[in-house]
Amino acid sequence: MKKLVFLLLWAAALMEGSMVKSLPYDSSASVECLVEPMEPHYGGGVIVNPDFNAGLRGWSAFGYGSVAEGASVATGNRYAVAGNRTRPYHSVSQKVYLQNDTHYTLSAWLQVSHGVAADVWAVVKTADDFIHVGGAVAKPGCWSMLKGGFTAANAGRAEIYFESNATVDIWVDSVSLKPFSKEEWAAHRTESTRAVRRKMVRLQAKDSGGNPLQGAEVSVENVRSSFPLGAAMSREILTNPGYQQWFTSRFTVTTFENEMKWYSTEPAPGREDYTVPDAMLALAKQHGIGVRGHNVFWDDPKQQPRWVQSLPYPDLLAAASRRIRSFVSRYAGQVIAWDVVNENLHYSFFERQFGWDASTAFYAAARLLDAGSALMFMNDYNTLEQPGDMAAAPGRYVDRLRQIIASYPENGAGMAIGLEGHFTTPNIPYMRAALDSLAQIGLPVWLTEVDVAGGPSQAQHLEEVLREAYAHPAVQGVILWSAWRPQGCYVMCLTDNNFRNLPQGDVVDRLLAEWRTAAQTGTTDEQGYFQAEVAHGDYKVTVSHPSLNTSVSQSVTVDLGSGNHFFIQA
Repeated sequence: MKKLVFLLLWAAALMEGSMVKSLPYDSSASVECLVEPMEPHYGGGVIVNPDFNAGLRGWSAFGYGSVAEGASVATGNRYAVAGNRTRPYHSVSQKVYLQNDTHYTLSAWLQVSHGVAADVWAVVKTADDFIHVGGAVAKPGCWSMLKGGFTAANAGRAEIYFESNATVDIWVDSVSLKPFSKEEWAAHRTESTRAVRRKMVRLQAKDSGGNPLQGAEVSVENVRSSFPLGAAMSREILTNPGYQQWFTSRFTVTTFENEMKWYSTEPAPGREDYTVPDAMLALAKQHGIGVRGHNVFWDDPKQQPRWVQSLPYPDLLAAASRRIRSFVSRYAGQVIAWDVVNENLHYSFFERQFGWDASTAFYAAARLLDAGSALMFMNDYNTLEQPGDMAAAPGRYVDRLRQIIASYPENGAGMAIGLEGHFTTPNIPYMRAALDSLAQIGLPVWLTEVDVAGGPSQAQHLEEVLREAYAHPAVQGVILWSAWRPQGCYVMCLTDNNFRNLPQGDVVDRLLAEWRTAAQTGTTDEQGYFQAEVAHGDYKVTVSHPSLNTSVSQSVTVDLGSGNHFFIQA
């Protein structure tokens, strides 16, 4: 009995130690199609024989297809081949045991045997559900990486397999499934936040002769945070002082919910009216709030002005040309970004009318009309929200973006990735995996329309999404889709109609305070140095010393690319 108790305690200690000393999160990903797959993440994690070097040990057929071994003629690399596929779910699979309330990150490398590219997604079958955890565009002749994830709500047996509507053989290699406790996941996020959003700075105070000032009093006051967190704005703000005060005291960026859209600015052919967006832009400028131009065109047929929907080709071409010239020229140099063709992964109104390269032409025209620093976004939904929506999978997003960049000035300079972020129950591991994949392009990423479905966990889910976005090095801004209207918000409100915070508003205020460095004070050492860890942003540094007639203030900007040593000349 004593031996059994000792063994149980020893096993528990090992489990606890393994959780504390878990592997770091692997953020690497690939959006290229490679001749050979890369090694499995985490050595495969809990997957047995992840690289098929032991043949098919641990793997079996799912459904009524067949599974065989394959090998590269050039390198001898071994993989699994799922063949005789007559149903989407005919595949290769492995049984695993899931831990309760645990995040999982999954990756695999995929190829199809022949033909054209095919959508392939990974599925986890549990006792009561089929969970889509990520997808990839698999191609013949090269290997594509699928990176995804999910959260296991309950412990129990499960089975991982791959699914595709194409009936070609699916080749699978380098599969990994790695569990992380939520505490480990949060620790990784905190570590990343400190690395990409904060910096330890050294401020050295010197007198007019260049001598260090020992014992000087130093205060560091945040003037403006560099990370753009904003919210959508409705026209109601123009006539509601309470809305104005609440909004302008918090946010540094905004998107007008509907007021810049084509159906708002040209409700009838040739009858343009920019009165409302002009006034909203003036209000934003007055308070130093950057504005995103949303949107030039919307590829959804249902979102066109009514008079546009049935126009014959010559008239539609004239109307679209007038729209882009009028709208972009009017606000060129005044907005920080343009959503040029909204949701062109899911819809294709203009492509059906003008040809497959319609979006490409619109982006090139927008850049010619606004040749300044405004970013040109490809903006769409479900790339972060829904692993099962293959139309918006990271691989599909990248392929579409590259089509646009191919004919875009300066090889895509000034392009950006817009991810709307309309979440139901957020799949946080998948969100991180999708961001990892999109980060490989090297373009700025913004979450442009973030909201979370209502319910008792709405505020908690919002906080999870915002923390995950803020911690990811590719993300350069977030807009909440929470424009206030007295009849209610689109999905998610931050306040009631008296501008008292709802729980979601409390989350936003708490994070704004957390991400902004509180005022810091201290005394310089014998070399005149004062050290502080601060969030990226603009600061007012004030130095006081008995040898000075008056205190001296200097502006300092701290960002990822700046150094960490600043001189304050008294």
